[in-house]
Amino acid sequence: MLDILTDNGEARGCVAMNMMEGTLVQINANAVVIATGGGCRTYRFNTNGGIVTGDGLSMAYRHGVALRDMEFVQYHPTGLPNTGILMTEGCRGEGGILVNKDGYRYLQDYGLGPETPIGKPENKYMELGPRDKVSQAFWQEWRKGNTLKTAKGVDVVHLDLRHLGEKYLLERLPFICELAKAYEGVDPAKAPIPVRPVVHYTMGGIEVDMNAETSIKGLFAVGECASSGLHGANRLGSNSLAELVVFGKVAGENAARRALEVTARNQPQIDAQAKDVVARLHALANQEGNESWSDIRNQMGDAMEEGCGIYRTQESMEATVNKIQELKERYKNISVKDKSSVFNTDLLYKIELGFILDVAQSIACSAVERKESRGAHQRLDYVERDDVNYLKHTQAYYNAEGTPTIKYSDVKITKSQPAKRVYGAEAEAQEKVKKAAEAQAQQ
Repeated sequence: MLDILTDNGEARGCVAMNMMEGTLVQINANAVVIATGGGCRTYRFNTNGGIVTGDGLSMAYRHGVALRDMEFVQYHPTGLPNTGILMTEGCRGEGGILVNKDGYRYLQDYGLGPETPIGKPENKYMELGPRDKVSQAFWQEWRKGNTLKTAKGVDVVHLDLRHLGEKYLLERLPFICELAKAYEGVDPAKAPIPVRPVVHYTMGGIEVDMNAETSIKGLFAVGECASSGLHGANRLGSNSLAELVVFGKVAGENAARRALEVTARNQPQIDAQAKDVVARLHALANQEGNESWSDIRNQMGDAMEEGCGIYRTQESMEATVNKIQELKERYKNISVKDKSSVFNTDLLYKIELGFILDVAQSIACSAVERKESRGAHQRLDYVERDDVNYLKHTQAYYNAEGTPTIKYSDVKITKSQPAKRVYGAEAEAQEKVKKAAEAQAQQ
């Protein structure tokens, strides 16, 4: 899909490209549902497939829909360094351990201890701590110089499963064994697996209401590309599947209802929009310059990791904001070398890069304005949560001339107030205090 078509502020279809035939197609519709995935490929290390390049996010954004809470980006602590492929929590759930370059189980030093016995994992402790805390512990170990370097110079720690034995691993984690062998050349029964945090999920997305509808009537969004508010600032594992089941049904039913409500359409105006999309594509394909989409994409990924990664500062985020703006300018000088029409991936990657640069900019600009630490947005210069000033949703609005306009909306709280999360020894101590208070109350 290349762009959305609208009529008087209502969705009226889209323009798409048939890669196999090299043709452009105008699809007329009375409702459009965007389900194009998140924006994790803005980062160098990520778990997303190659086609998940923020297309739907950018299209809605360019049409004036807010991208909400984009600064909240979730890292998964155990991805393969060369591909981002996940070594699932199941590895640690079965008893796998994380160790640094010295073979030390470092998680006990970062609020996730005391150390649990090897092969006997315990929920909320050590390797079964939450994704963000385990990822943050990696960052601390990296800063101390306790990580290892791969042959390609990537910093990693080791996921050690050897103590579980080959028979057990093949029974309980056969796919993990296959992945480790195929992509890292490691047999988990004989050697530890190199892993590092990789970006896994964007909590933010296209702002939608409870009907999964955006501010454009008839334009719906669902899944990771949408911001329904369900995940807050830090998604719980597997909740996105529940979101898909619920909001997929909601979006489908409401899109069908909305489509039946449309009684008139300005087809000449819609056709003119489609022609404009085609003209813009031809201009994009025929641009001259000396820039490469691959160079710009790689620099974007590095800039996002460095400035908007696991931990952030004002200085690091401002540097990323400036770098993304520079890359957007350089994007205008990318030359498409392949002039064919059928399956022109050179042109496709340039189009996708334009989309993902928008998403990267919305993340960086939203993040730099949130001067607190909350959920997946952790700052070294503002370490505390600030409910007085920042218990609110961030809304990024597209600005064709520069960085997005950032606005805010209230968070609706019906029952549970924000509270501090505690794990390991701190949780243990809190539980003892709670039990003592309960015992005293019964006396």
